[in-house]
Amino acid sequence: MIASDRHALTPWTAEFTDPRLEADYRRYVLPRTAGQLQTSLLVIALLFTLLGMADYLLLGASPTFFLLLALRVLVAIACLLTWRALRRRPARVFRFLPLNPVLWLGCLVIILIVPLRADSIGTHASATAVAVMALYLFVPNRLPWMIAASLLLSLGFLSAMLLWAAVPAGVILIQAVVLLFANTVGLITARRLARLQREQYASLLDERASSERLRHEIGDHLHLEERLRHMAGTDELTGLDNRRRFFERADQELRRALRHGSPLSFCMVDIDHFKAINDQHGHSVGDLVLTRVAATLRGDLREVDFIGRFGGEEFVIALPGADPAAAREVAERLRSRISELPHPDPGVPHRMSVTIGIARLAPGETTLDPVLKRADQALYRGKAGGRNSVVLADEQEGVGMAAANG
Repeated sequence: MIASDRHALTPWTAEFTDPRLEADYRRYVLPRTAGQLQTSLLVIALLFTLLGMADYLLLGASPTFFLLLALRVLVAIACLLTWRALRRRPARVFRFLPLNPVLWLGCLVIILIVPLRADSIGTHASATAVAVMALYLFVPNRLPWMIAASLLLSLGFLSAMLLWAAVPAGVILIQAVVLLFANTVGLITARRLARLQREQYASLLDERASSERLRHEIGDHLHLEERLRHMAGTDELTGLDNRRRFFERADQELRRALRHGSPLSFCMVDIDHFKAINDQHGHSVGDLVLTRVAATLRGDLREVDFIGRFGGEEFVIALPGADPAAAREVAERLRSRISELPHPDPGVPHRMSVTIGIARLAPGETTLDPVLKRADQALYRGKAGGRNSVVLADEQEGVGMAAANG
């Protein structure tokens, strides 16, 4: 359903045409409406009680006074009982019972004042017009029930004037015009208030929907940004860190190792006979070999270790906190795991293999280039020595290079 259609209002009652939306609106305004109605009931009860005292000043302890007092007290008690019922169950605010019978009772009592106090009809006429306006503006109620109570009071009062009050027809006509004006103004104002309140609620819903959409858009944007960041630092084929991302992380580990004086080792890993695999079986098989080797290498490292694709069939592994002995143990384990992988060509009897060169960050080294260069040199010594091996770089070479740089 289109939002504008869903927020449409009925022409006369100014309620939402969508029953579920109207029910949601009533739940939203229930606490405020219940509080306002309870206050109105207490004010009505107080007014009827005070008017009873005013009757005593005008009528004294006469039978008419006691009859009026009984009627007013009846309305006050009904208001208080309704106040208590709404306090216990506020959801009754939007129901016909118990509010409307109490309002009608109050209207009937106002009408009955005409034959009981016909001598003060002018005062009653003004009070009736005020009561009509109050039914529209100060007693929260559904618009059809507002109209019903106001018409009962207006038509009943005019009928009582016609039947029981000795007033000229012109006075009755004037009072009819006054009550018509009060009903018209009250109805227009109440309808406008109902419309404005629901339009504000619809605007609030639209604002919440916009905020939710914005939140989702921001979330999608952040997710996309994170995905792009991940893609920018990830090798597309193997899923490992690419060269740039690996060096960013390796620089962080280098600074940490220098700060804490902890060992840091690197492994250069090269797939043996990879060019022959590509030439004999094609690049698709070569890509399969790369992904299998990458997955095996990554799956057998510690949580603190990290690996990147250095280029082509070559990988580089950082081993934070690992001395040469620990690094050699890790490298031998990785070489053994790779050697268990079957060759992509079932007709080839031998299995996959890698050659690994290891180098540790030497004392005095403050950059990655020397240690990676020594690991690479160790790797090439291993390949020259027959491949499928682990070769540890000569640390004296690293110390000599650091001294030369110093």
